[in-house]
Amino acid sequence: MTHAPAAARVLLASALSATVLLASAACMATDRNVPRGLPAGVSQPPAPSPSPSVSASGAAPAGERAAPSPSALSKAQLREALLTEADLGEPWMPSRGAATWRDGMLKATTEDPECRRLLEALYTEELFGSPSGPLATVTLDDTYNDTQLRYQVAAHPRADVDRVLSWLGTLPETCERFEATTQRAGAQLVEVSELPLPEAGDARAGLRVRMTGEASGGTPTYLTVDVAAVRVGDDTITLTNGGFGEVLPEVTQAMTQLGADRLKEVARQGRLQI
Repeated sequence: MTHAPAAARVLLASALSATVLLASAACMATDRNVPRGLPAGVSQPPAPSPSPSVSASGAAPAGERAAPSPSALSKAQLREALLTEADLGEPWMPSRGAATWRDGMLKATTEDPECRRLLEALYTEELFGSPSGPLATVTLDDTYNDTQLRYQVAAHPRADVDRVLSWLGTLPETCERFEATTQRAGAQLVEVSELPLPEAGDARAGLRVRMTGEASGGTPTYLTVDVAAVRVGDDTITLTNGGFGEVLPEVTQAMTQLGADRLKEVARQGRLQI
């Protein structure tokens, strides 16, 4: 069964400086390593940055915590900056509930403290802790691939955000391959690699996390979760895109670019109204 592509989304096309669409969504891949076309409305994002956007040497010392700086945007404005299913097109739709793999796979532990911290952040979806200001969140489901995308905009102190972004940049080396024990799927091999992101916002970091193993009864498990975090002024975008199906990094990259551009525009409009 294939899904006919929806009309191209004008807003997304103007927000991304893409010139080439990937293969049509009507041509579905049969192998998980061969990506199918992007969802309707999603253009290939600009070329990602080849190097980390925040260096470890530039991060604030761990003992220092900056005083919270409240967001210049209200909760209503942050909601206006959220992405929706209209930006992605078919087969994305508003979420029908938390993905089953969140408890089944991400509720896990491991010996290394840094890798354990990563797993906890993936499960709680709180990379930066409690926000210092308003928060807006949307969750979308890809009904064809059984994947889920969660997009959050919140206010956090800049120094704290940059410190976490720097930490994320170290994980492809410190947590490249490790074993984790899940509550429902037993032992899993976890592989962490860098997810290159477009030059979106003021600072950014991206990861691709893969978990492979066997569930009870010997059923193979294969989970992929993309994580992208972007600071735009005093506000932070956190995006996770994951599932047992095919998780397209191009979707994560395109949504990162579009989200940062939209948040900047909402902030600009807010300043004009003052």
